[in-house]
Amino acid sequence: MFKRGSVAVVAAGLVLAVGGCGGGSDEKAGASDKEPAEPARTRPPSAELVEWAGDICASATVLKNVRTESAADLKEIRNPDEVGPSAEQLAVGYIARTPLSVDDVERDLKDLDASGVPAADRMLHAWLKKLHKVVSELDKVSPSAAFDDAEGSAAGVDELVQSLTPPKPDLPALTKKEPQLAAAYKRARQCAPGWKPAAETASPAPDPSGPLPEAADGKNTGACADGECEVLVTSPVRITANGLTVNVAVTNESVTFRTPGTVMRLGGSGGVAKFGDDLTVTVVAQNEDGAVLKFTAP
Repeated sequence: MFKRGSVAVVAAGLVLAVGGCGGGSDEKAGASDKEPAEPARTRPPSAELVEWAGDICASATVLKNVRTESAADLKEIRNPDEVGPSAEQLAVGYIARTPLSVDDVERDLKDLDASGVPAADRMLHAWLKKLHKVVSELDKVSPSAAFDDAEGSAAGVDELVQSLTPPKPDLPALTKKEPQLAAAYKRARQCAPGWKPAAETASPAPDPSGPLPEAADGKNTGACADGECEVLVTSPVRITANGLTVNVAVTNESVTFRTPGTVMRLGGSGGVAKFGDDLTVTVVAQNEDGAVLKFTAP
């Protein structure tokens, strides 16, 4: 027989044993808890990927500016100033110079190598496909069409230009899924908000009311034979450049270029006349004394 006091001792021992087991379980559970894992760090992007992203951003910015300028040009063609160039003159200059900017972007993007990021390379391919289509259509439009239908021909060119929006997903969207691309995008200066192409931050064009700048080749139009020259024109002259003969006439308000199949009239400094793939002429500066023209062979 057990005494009553012995039963009490045994019961107390059981309580301690149960209590001890419970405490051990808590300690083991606490020991099994792990610290939250640190997020994996993204490797710094390669210099090549940073440059690639910057070139894409630069081209996208240039095309955005081309779209903006094209819309403004079309608006001016539709409502020309009464004392300025006519709608036809404005349209000729617009149709002649607009494809040049698009051509430049297409050429720049064609020069890019693969980025190494499949999604980004697909985006570049989509850009090039869109640009090729628009460039092909722009090449079919002659500046001389503006003399028959200034507004209609200019509106057709503007429609093509406005279609040059970034393919989807664009570069900013891709950076949300591609850490390496995001890091490159962040480091590329051309991708920073407010970045502007160098041409937009260059010194302003010469004052049309001031003296003309000195032409590199003076009045020596013979220097244009190879398609590369900068000459001063003060009276009607025939210039042969890169195998193409162009008759040039300068007035106070415009420069007219005539070839056997083309007539282009540009108003003021900055105008560009493009003669197929053979020759491009830029009006560097113009005033009542004449014009400085720069001939280049693509």
